[in-house]
This record gives sequence, C-alpha cells and structure tokens, in this order.
Amino acid sequence: MASDKILKLREKMKQAGLDMYIVPTSDPHCSEYVPDSYKTREFISGFTGSAGTVIVTHDNAGLWTDGRYFIQAAKELEGSGITLYKMGEAGVPTMKEFVEENFNGDYKIGFNGETFPLWLLDYIAKDIPEENIFYNQTLVEDIWEDRVKKSSNKAFVLEEKYVGVSAHDKVREIREKLNKKGATATLVTTLDDIAYTLNIRGGDILFTPVILSYLYINRDQVVLFVDEEKITKDVKNHLDKIGVTVKKYQEVFDFVKAIPSEEVLYFNKRSINVKLYKSIPEEIKTIVGRNISTDMKAVKNEVEIKNQRNAYVKDGAALVNFFNWVEDSLEKGEKITELDCSDKLLSFRQEQDLFIEPSFGSISAYGENAALPHYSPSKDNPVYLEKKGLYLLDSGGQYKDGTTDITRTVALGELTKDEIFHYTMTLKSHIALLTAIFKEGTKSSALDVFARGPLWKEGIDFNHGTGHGVGFVLGVHEGPQNISRANNDVNMVPGMVTSDEPGVYVEGSHGIRIENIMVCVEKCETSFGKFFGFESLSIVPIDLRPVDKSLLTEDEIKWINEYHKLCLEKLSPMLEGSALEYLRKATEEI
Repeated sequence: MASDKILKLREKMKQAGLDMYIVPTSDPHCSEYVPDSYKTREFISGFTGSAGTVIVTHDNAGLWTDGRYFIQAAKELEGSGITLYKMGEAGVPTMKEFVEENFNGDYKIGFNGETFPLWLLDYIAKDIPEENIFYNQTLVEDIWEDRVKKSSNKAFVLEEKYVGVSAHDKVREIREKLNKKGATATLVTTLDDIAYTLNIRGGDILFTPVILSYLYINRDQVVLFVDEEKITKDVKNHLDKIGVTVKKYQEVFDFVKAIPSEEVLYFNKRSINVKLYKSIPEEIKTIVGRNISTDMKAVKNEVEIKNQRNAYVKDGAALVNFFNWVEDSLEKGEKITELDCSDKLLSFRQEQDLFIEPSFGSISAYGENAALPHYSPSKDNPVYLEKKGLYLLDSGGQYKDGTTDITRTVALGELTKDEIFHYTMTLKSHIALLTAIFKEGTKSSALDVFARGPLWKEGIDFNHGTGHGVGFVLGVHEGPQNISRANNDVNMVPGMVTSDEPGVYVEGSHGIRIENIMVCVEKCETSFGKFFGFESLSIVPIDLRPVDKSLLTEDEIKWINEYHKLCLEKLSPMLEGSALEYLRKATEEI
C-alpha cells in the first residue's frame, strides 16, 4: 500500500498529465549534502540517506541507492509502498532500464529542473524525445506543506592567513586557464568551488560552510548571484576589492539567457541543473569539463596544509577526551547511548579553538549497528553501550583552520575471535595504503588495491570507497581524486588530502572501520622518476586491544609504534588528568 505522500504525488501527476515523476537527491547546485529545504526525496520516501533517487509511476514506485545504504533503506522504506532497488546488484534493473521498460511513445516524464542534475537526465532519458520531458514541475514541493524555509545565515570571509592565496589571485589564475582552454567565460554552479574561489564561507548547508550562490567569470566581469541579505558589510567590502558584482540569486537564469553570443562558455556538465542548462542560448559556443577551481583546490598549498595539521591536533585532543569519557562512564556503570556519545563528542570539539560545526553527522554505532557504514544514532530508538564488543565512531569537525574526518573502532570489553580477526585485518589494510609508495602519474583509483589487498587475501571485502578527498573548511567529501574500485582518471599528486578508510562489516554482528586523513607527499626521486606516498594528518591513537599481534609484520608494528609516538608527542600538551593517562596507555609500544 502506498503512503499518503505517494498517493498525493500521483494525484498531482494526473492533474499535470504526467506518467512518471523523478525525485533525485539534489539542490540547484548538485550538492552532496543538501539544505533541509531541498530534501524532497527524503520527504517523499522517508529514506534519510545522503544518496538516492525515487521514481514514481501510477503503478510503481522505486528508490535506487548504493551499497552504503541497502540495510538502512530497507528499514526506512517499510510501509511506504516504495520498492528498494539495490544499485549494482545482479538482476536489479538500473534507473535507465526502469524508465525505458515503462516508456511508450506518448509517455510523459516530469521533474523539477532547478534541482535535477543534467548528468542524471542524460543518463536516465538520453534516448527519450525532448517533447516527452517536462522539467518545470514542482509536484513534491507543492504537496510539502510544512517545507523548511531556506537559510538566511550570513556569509563570512576566510582570511588569507588560513587559505594562503588571495581571491584576486585565484580569479586571475582561472582566467588564465580559461584562455588556455579557448574559453572566454565560465559559469560555476558548485558551492564549494565558489566559496574556494572567493575565499568566503557561509552557513546554508549543515556541516558544509558554503553559501547558496552561482558565479560567473569572464575576461572583465565577476558576478556572484546570492541572496543579498546574506552579504555582510565585511563580505561586501571583500568582494568589492576583487571586483565582484553581486546580483540576486534567482537572477542567474535571466543573466545566462542574455550571455553575449561572442562568449565561449566553459562549465561542468556534471554539476549544472537542467533549468540553468536550458537557459544557455543555443548560439553560444560551449566547452565542458571539470571546474578549473576543482583542480586548484584539490592541491592544498603550504599554508592550508600547515593549518590542517593544526586542526587535526586539536581534533585529536577532543577525540582522546571523548574516548576517555566513554570508558570512564562505562566503568562507573553509567548508562550512555550512541546519541549521548555524539552529543558529548560535539561538546569536546566545541572547546577547541576556531571550531565552527561538525563536518558531517557523526556515525556513532555500537555492536551490530556498526555493520551499517552510514548508520545514524536515533533518539527514538536509543542503543546503550555495554562493556563488551566494538564501538565505531566516524566523525569530523569544521574549524577555521581545517576540515577533519576520522574513524576509530574501539573495544569496550570482551570480543569474539571474528571481531579480533576482522579488526586486525582492517588495521593491516589501513597501514598498507598509508605506507604505500607509488610512481608519479599513478591514478588515484589505482591505489585502492593497496588497502583491499590484505582483506582480499582472506576473501573479505567492503562495499564502499577506500578514500575520498577532503576540502579545506569546505566539503568533507571532495574530488576530483578518489580511491575506490571505480576507475578515476585523476593522478594522485603531492598536496592532495585524502582519506584511508577500509572496513569489515558483518550484518547482525559487528562493523569495523579505521580511518586517517593523509596528505600526498613526494618520497624520493631516482633515475626511474619521482615516487610519492602519504603522511597522516590525523593524530589519534588506534586501539590495539582488538589486535591479534601474531598477524602483524615487523614493518606494521614499527609503523604503529612510530605513529603512536607522534600522537603522544602532539597531544600530550593539550591533555591533562585521566585523559592524559588514557593517551599514555593507548600509545604504549607493542
């Protein structure tokens, strides 16, 4: 039986003469994390994960999501009348196949073009005639009676002492690279690219300090489209100095329609919404490719890396205080839930200098809940930690001097043989990637085998990527580099900041993940060329109580001892009392 929301949507579809309606997880900027006011897919389905697409016909409704969310989605879709389609699984139709199977000559497909990514349209409906597609539909928004209002948070300037390069110099570099590509202008739609380019940050998306905006740069103009009430006097002065004209957010569509025919427009086809793309005049010559600023911000400069290291030390101190609190609370017999842990960790982070907000919702997962890679603790279904088994915490913070992300899995008491074995293999895999040496020109995705190798030897695997880029006071997930089984044609180069997070997940039993954020560095140069490797930015002890030391090599033991020596050195000055004692014990040599 379909939910009331699906029934209301189908009624709207009938009124609009539509046979199919598609609801992606997106805002006008194709953001990974979307503002609450744009969570239409969550509203219509009840599924709260960060990735997924709902397709509704008059007879069927389906949600497509990836392996991170199979277990979670199955639970949250119960009673909705929406079928879960597990992407990538054998025998499961893709979204494109589903659309094609349901399509006939007069079939009409609708969606909200302002929040619908062009790449998704190209994928789903590439072979469907344009006259069958209606992209100015707002059916879900029309039935969302208590829709959250858009944010009115103010923007702020992130000073050069943090970012290292002026916005003026960044704009100049973008113009130079546009010229080399044969383009005269660029339209930037992704919020992190805009924030990076102009050295401003905001509060429009939870966990990601960006501001809803569009940016247009040509040879003599820089135009920022933004709700003007978000621009403070300080930000306005900053923008004036670099020659930025501020226009209203919604004016971007008419502005783009009026771009002079002599311009050659460069933009990222993967991050533009359908409505904006349709606004580009047909006579305009266009060049598509990755945003120029995406490659610029992926390689952190020396100032950013220095600040990032400082942020990770502060964050490490917060984590040690937290894990000490957890063990102390359990020792005292106090009852603490997964959600209590999230809240307590936030309070420790808030004590740190320059803290802004978390960088994502903490994955605080005890026991079998840790088998859900993107689990979120619930107030309605509290889970209490006990003095047994494993507890996994994946969390991060936004500071003015860096974005952090770290996962630790700790033993709270007695463990099973499987838990010990899986933990040890995860640690071996983690170390294998962090200590990898690779030649200049190596694609980021090619590094995935370093982390999976030890697990694959045991017939074990995990159903998520091994590493993602991390922004600087921006998105905790950032491209273009990506360490995963999916091919990525981006070289790993010095200055790139990337995660290392293998794991093992056993449904109904336990989950393990160990994550450090690392920066790519040059290791050596020989007659064979340059060779790169990684240094850890994360400074938090790794729990050794779940480790079967007989499975570790001498090199792995050496790495652990050296890493823990560094943790002790960096964190000791920031801790006291029982937290300092916890640190000393956690970093003892093995």
